[in-house]
Amino acid sequence: MTETPDPTPPPTYRRDGIVLGAAVGLFGITFGVLAVAAGLTVAQTSAMSVLVFTGASQFAVVGIVAAGGSSAAALASSLLLAARNGIYGLALHRHIGGSRPRRLLAAQFVIDESTALALGQEDRRHTEPAFWVAGLAVFTFWNLGTVVGALGGAALGDPEAWGLDAAFPAGFLVLMRPHIATRAGKIAAASGALIALVSVPLLPAGAPIIAGALGAAVALLVVGPTPHTDRPSDQGPSERGEPT
Repeated sequence: MTETPDPTPPPTYRRDGIVLGAAVGLFGITFGVLAVAAGLTVAQTSAMSVLVFTGASQFAVVGIVAAGGSSAAALASSLLLAARNGIYGLALHRHIGGSRPRRLLAAQFVIDESTALALGQEDRRHTEPAFWVAGLAVFTFWNLGTVVGALGGAALGDPEAWGLDAAFPAGFLVLMRPHIATRAGKIAAASGALIALVSVPLLPAGAPIIAGALGAAVALLVVGPTPHTDRPSDQGPSERGEPT
């Protein structure tokens, strides 16, 4: 009797995670250059990438510091941008098993890339491995890129001469793009931009970014809460009516 070959293609999350990490590492070089140009030391820049490990928050801190903003404004903006990782954690918690120390370690790697690759797996058995591959790859390449950028920042000179100052708005546009596909996202983005522009002459540097977050409240009032439904691939066997 001839066995029927398995039609399921092999998982690609290993390759995808490494490629994703390498791409993020290039962005980490830009962060290292801009952080040193803003006045941080190489050690401070590297420590931020190791301990904070969320690019949007790190760029926000460096951007506000470079613009002369206060430490309070930089911290508030960083925490505001990092808050989304808590939502990612809620989506991932049932997929990450093991002991409490292992789950605490996993919390360090809950970022955009690891969440997207993990929850994008059609086979639930690949969700957790994809999370770890993406998280560890991005962490490794991001920190290597940070060190390279921080050490080479002095040799590059003024970041504005190379156009690297455009990395801040470009980075935020990339992060924002997936979120403005919906009506609620468009309303939040437009409202936040308007609030930030109006508050620029009224508030100290960095504060308009925080005020712009009120755009999300405007979207909530106009559209209301967006219901969330799980995909079939995110449900367990018993939830899909399959035998356990």
